[in-house]
Amino acid sequence: MGIITWIIFGLIAGAIAKLIMPGKDPGGFIVTIIIGILGAVVGGWIGTALGLGDVSGFNFGSFIIAVLGAIILLILYRVIRR
Repeated sequence: MGIITWIIFGLIAGAIAKLIMPGKDPGGFIVTIIIGILGAVVGGWIGTALGLGDVSGFNFGSFIIAVLGAIILLILYRVIRR
């Protein structure tokens, strides 16, 4: 169930990351959602590796990890695209 949870959280996390970090991104809202999904996966992987928690179910801690991962990837995407 882990990867499915990451994808669902990623959809939501991408939307929230876009709300937290508004601006013009190449690709628009859809690309931001895809970045959110990838960010949730990366955030879950890093959180698990560091022992901070993982995206293992629908809970607040998993959601925070997914949103932070999405924000980090959105920042990296914006830096690379400039």
